[in-house]
Amino acid sequence: MNRIPLAPVDRIMRKAGAERISEDAKQRLRTAVEELGDEIAEDSDRAAEHAGRKTVRKEDVDLAVEV
Repeated sequence: MNRIPLAPVDRIMRKAGAERISEDAKQRLRTAVEELGDEIAEDSDRAAEHAGRKTVRKEDVDLAVEV
């Protein structure tokens, strides 16, 4: 099940310069963004746990993005 609507994906692609975008392209980018977001969220949670916290902070996300 997709968690990100296609409209924001369309806006991201248009802001990047795309004039026309196929539905397949939007759906593929959505899937890629969701997968990357899942990985970052999991790594962020592990970083918070490692620090002895239950709350994920910005620095946990920053660390996860850098990895």
